[in-house]
Amino acid sequence: MAQINCTQVTEFILLGLTDRQEWKMPLFVVFLSVYLFTVVGNLGLILVIRTDARLNTPMYFFLSNLAFVDFCYTSVITPKMLGNFLFKQNVISFNACAVQLGCFLTFMVSECLLLASMAYDRYVAICNPLLYMVSMSPAICIQLVAVPYSYSFLVALFHTILTFRLSYCHSNVINHFYCDDLPLLRLTCSDTHSKQLWIFACAGITFISSVLIVFVSYMFIISAILRMRSAEGRHKAFSTCSSHMLAVTIFYGTLIFMYLQPSSNHSLDTDKMASVFYTVFIPMLNPLIYSLRNKEVKEALKKVIINRIQAFGFPKFRT
Repeated sequence: MAQINCTQVTEFILLGLTDRQEWKMPLFVVFLSVYLFTVVGNLGLILVIRTDARLNTPMYFFLSNLAFVDFCYTSVITPKMLGNFLFKQNVISFNACAVQLGCFLTFMVSECLLLASMAYDRYVAICNPLLYMVSMSPAICIQLVAVPYSYSFLVALFHTILTFRLSYCHSNVINHFYCDDLPLLRLTCSDTHSKQLWIFACAGITFISSVLIVFVSYMFIISAILRMRSAEGRHKAFSTCSSHMLAVTIFYGTLIFMYLQPSSNHSLDTDKMASVFYTVFIPMLNPLIYSLRNKEVKEALKKVIINRIQAFGFPKFRT
């Protein structure tokens, strides 16, 4: 068989969301505003949780980690996406593309598993309230965060190595706004069968296990809430879970739409829109969901704002 001459690419060109020049500056302003709001929202939520002693509980420990993941998650993708709107050709080096893919996978899988850890935390809080502080001790909480981080890093490292050991000699133009597995596999001249099997296996195990934990946890939670005699108790129990349920529905719903639709319905434009939602907008929505629907967070945020105002020498406000 004749040997194929193949020159390995050293850089990729990201096509971005659109090639229409009249849309680029308005989209740049929109996504820059969203990114700044996301950064302020998530870092502000972490600051509020860490500075208010009333929020020194397992639930808010997990929430601060979720905010950290959301901040990192969007910071891996959005700055490079903004470059698509400013430059004629948005070039990313081969190694930088590998780093972006690895970080993206790490934080996406981390968020998926952290939501499962948070569901387990709510299950213990509602179904075993008397043993909550024992069952969710600091050591257990750290383990429930460390395991998702470690697993996510190893999975991301494994997939990144597999992807960038392939040969890319057909084209270096990625029809996306960041380095993702599926658009990259369309460019390779290597056999991708084993890589696709590993994607299916790892994504299936991660997604099914996390969804199963969330589903079983909430089945027990709903059963416990329905057995409560007090309407006030039911309302309080439900209110502690409603924010998490909304965040889970949005995140998992987007992933299901993205990856479980029939291949005949798949298009790169549809994938781009779904990717924008879960890489840009979900990290912005989570701080809003957990702050606007949470009385303790709103009170802590109000306290932080008042303290900052007083630090600049303004008169003291009555609260």
